[in-house]
Amino acid sequence: MRPTFVLFFIFTFLHTTLFSQNYERYKKLQDTTIKSKNLGFEKKISVTVPIEWQKGTKNNFPLIIVFDRQNKRSHNYIINTIDYLTSTEQMPSSIIMSVESEQRYRYIETQYKISDKKGLASENEKFIFDELIPLAEKDYHASAFRLLIGHSRYGYFTTSLFSSRINDLNGVISMSPFFIQENVDLTDSISKLNDLNYKSKKYYRFAIGNDFPDDFNKMDSVIKNNINNPKLDIKSYRFNEAHHDTTPGLLISNALYEIFENWYSIQSKYSSVKQDDLSIKPSLEKEIISNYGTNLNFSLGILNGKGWHFYNEKHYDKAIQAWQILMDTYPNFSEGYLNIINAQIKSKKNYLKTSENFKKSLSDSEFYTEKQKKELEIEFEEMIK
Repeated sequence: MRPTFVLFFIFTFLHTTLFSQNYERYKKLQDTTIKSKNLGFEKKISVTVPIEWQKGTKNNFPLIIVFDRQNKRSHNYIINTIDYLTSTEQMPSSIIMSVESEQRYRYIETQYKISDKKGLASENEKFIFDELIPLAEKDYHASAFRLLIGHSRYGYFTTSLFSSRINDLNGVISMSPFFIQENVDLTDSISKLNDLNYKSKKYYRFAIGNDFPDDFNKMDSVIKNNINNPKLDIKSYRFNEAHHDTTPGLLISNALYEIFENWYSIQSKYSSVKQDDLSIKPSLEKEIISNYGTNLNFSLGILNGKGWHFYNEKHYDKAIQAWQILMDTYPNFSEGYLNIINAQIKSKKNYLKTSENFKKSLSDSEFYTEKQKKELEIEFEEMIK
């Protein structure tokens, strides 16, 4: 059997394929174009999905919308940061929709008519919530968890959405935003959020470098003096000498870590070597729902690692139970069935039904290449000799 390191599969079966894509836990699914009925012009988008995603999956995944796909340096850095944090189990596997903004439209699609009569920000809001998010839910298994990431003009726009659509969002990460436009002061809008009631936490992170110090000082003052609602998790970062285009790289890892810190903490209670009670998982899922307003699945690596913990301790019945929990969540990770069979052989249990489950899972799975599937079949035959 292969080594028991929690994420061993990342560095064996998937290494060649994923290295060529520069991702460990994600794959580019498609680039496409949407003709927005609300904006009246086309929007180019990319869809990036976790490696455990496939069309027929029963899982839903958090939705992260990243604006300004056209800025390749910052966009690629953001996606790779998401990949890095996912691969180290610090954040859940997510659906990433990257939205391009053409230079000719970027100003008007983020400006409100109250500031410029040609502004299409309200239409852009409808595009996001009436077109883009429904598409993500219908075609890509996006869950009700929604996080927006924007820079500069889209830092301003996503901040405005945090105010106007806070009940439809879980969080916003805003990089180098400004908050003041003609007839608009977003610091006042954010301040008013303190008096509202929320069913779950709402996260807002923003960072400003050397470009909008007055905006930073005003919003930072609002946060420190006006925001005390326990459901509003709002934090600011100031990088005094950072260039406008540097703040995405400086903010993104901290912001994502902090947003998903509770998720990691909760699932760590399950994965702890001191925790032998697998029945604790439903109560931990309730904790996640209480914090985030919707369920965020435990990671594949955490669930797989729990099975290996029991296996290494020779607690084979517990290992089988833990791996079955894994397979209930990630049925296309066919190796889980091989792990169960191995534990059943060790404990002298009948593995005929599990063998059938393995073969069906492998046949249906899009997690593996054809070469990898053949390797798993060979391993299965060797295991049952």
